[in-house]
Amino acid sequence: MSSQSTINRRVTPGVRWPGVRWIVAAAAILVLLAAMALDTKVVVIGSAEDARKVAFSPEAFGKSEFPNVQSAVDQRAVAAGVLASAIAKDKAAAEKQYGVPANVGTEFSVKFTGVVGEGKSGIYAVKVDDVPSTLVIRVQTGPAINGTDLRDATGTITFGQFTNQIEYQNAGSALNNEMKKQVLSTIDNTKLTGKTVSVVGVFKLVNPKGWLVTPVKLSVQ
Repeated sequence: MSSQSTINRRVTPGVRWPGVRWIVAAAAILVLLAAMALDTKVVVIGSAEDARKVAFSPEAFGKSEFPNVQSAVDQRAVAAGVLASAIAKDKAAAEKQYGVPANVGTEFSVKFTGVVGEGKSGIYAVKVDDVPSTLVIRVQTGPAINGTDLRDATGTITFGQFTNQIEYQNAGSALNNEMKKQVLSTIDNTKLTGKTVSVVGVFKLVNPKGWLVTPVKLSVQ
């Protein structure tokens, strides 16, 4: 038997060495999995490293933050007569002494007692002693409470605390809604004309001759 015929019997045409490429592929997968395992960090849910974003709740924000705003405004509130005199004398000095800078204008916390005049859409003029007759003080009593005075009153609630402008605006609306629940819900604002009210509130100084006050406290005598 020739050497050539022996080789032909040992190497049969069409037969390949078993699984060499599969072994190489499996090894590569194992290396990849090992690398992934080394690069994976286990984070415990609720820990400081848990980066999941909790959805912003305006209702929860208003409920938790309104008492803080109410307390801060109450502590900062200046008698209307004193504040009106200070603004008329030197607006810039009054802003520095009594005001809180806002996006547009300055927020002032104020307190007064006066007689309620005519109103429209829940906004009533209040005649207050010790202020110039040229100054018109009005108070929002709902049902609609406009503006962001409560949000901006203290200077401690800032845009950077929120994800976007929508959340920031919703925070202002939530404080207004919570104020209505806690302050205005027991007041019949259809029967205020002619009555004496005591108010603690905040307003943005846009027009020195017209204050639109958002209350944080309001009582009817």
